[in-house]
Amino acid sequence: MLSINNLYKSFGGIQAINNVSLNIEKSTVTALIGPNGAGKTTLFNIINGSIKPDSGSIKLENIDITSYEPHQLFNLGILRTFQIAHEFASLTVRDNLMMVPPNQIGESIINTWFRQNKIKQEEQKILEKTNDVLDFLQLKHIANEYAGNLSGGQKKLLELGRTMMVRPKIVLLDEVGAGVNRTLLNTIGDAILRLNKELNYTFFMIEHDIDFISRLCDPVIVMAEGSILMTDEISKIRKNEEVIEVYLGKN
Repeated sequence: MLSINNLYKSFGGIQAINNVSLNIEKSTVTALIGPNGAGKTTLFNIINGSIKPDSGSIKLENIDITSYEPHQLFNLGILRTFQIAHEFASLTVRDNLMMVPPNQIGESIINTWFRQNKIKQEEQKILEKTNDVLDFLQLKHIANEYAGNLSGGQKKLLELGRTMMVRPKIVLLDEVGAGVNRTLLNTIGDAILRLNKELNYTFFMIEHDIDFISRLCDPVIVMAEGSILMTDEISKIRKNEEVIEVYLGKN
C-alpha cells in the first residue's frame, strides 16, 4: 500500500529523518513507536504532504506521491488524524461528518440556483452515510451536540468517523489514545479493529500505549534518533534489549 525509500529530512542541521525505508502492507494495522524526538511526527508530516523531504521517495500503490500536497493526497485516499483533535467546534457532530466528502454539488453558487434537486439527492446520500458512521462509532446519541463540547475521547472518535466519510486507502492515526480514558479507548480500539477486519482499512499509527498496540497492531516499527531501529511483532519488540534501552527504559 505505502512504500517509503531512503527518506531524509533535516532542520537547521538536525537530522530528523535519517535514511528511513519501510513498507506498509494493505489491510494491516501497523504501529510506529519510539521515544519523543525519534522523528515519528515528522515522518507522518512528510507522508501527508505537510512538509517535503530533502531526498527519498514515497509511493502509494506504485504512484510516486513525494511531491504531492495534502489536498491531493486526501483525494488519493491518504487521511490523517491528529494527536490534538481538529474538530470544527461550532458545528454539530453530524455536520462535522457531512462536510467531509469533497466536491459536493452544493458548494457551487450556480448549482444552488439551477441544480437544487441534485443537491438534495446528494445531501440525502451523505446524510445516510453519516448516520451509518454515527451508528458504527456509537455516537448517534450526541449527533446534534456541538463538537467543541465533546470529551477528548469523543473527539478522537469523531476524527475517526471523518475518515469513514470517504473511502480511504490508508489512515494515519497520530496518538489516537492520547488523553483518552480506558473505556473510550476500548471503544476506539474496537472501531479500528472492525474497520480493519470488516472493511479492510489500512492503518499506520503512532502510539505510546503498549497494551493498546498489543491488542491492535502487527507489525510494529520502532524509530530512534530519526532512523528505523527494528520492525517485528510486539511480543518480540517488548523483549528486545535495544528497544528497552531507547524506548521503554531500563529498570
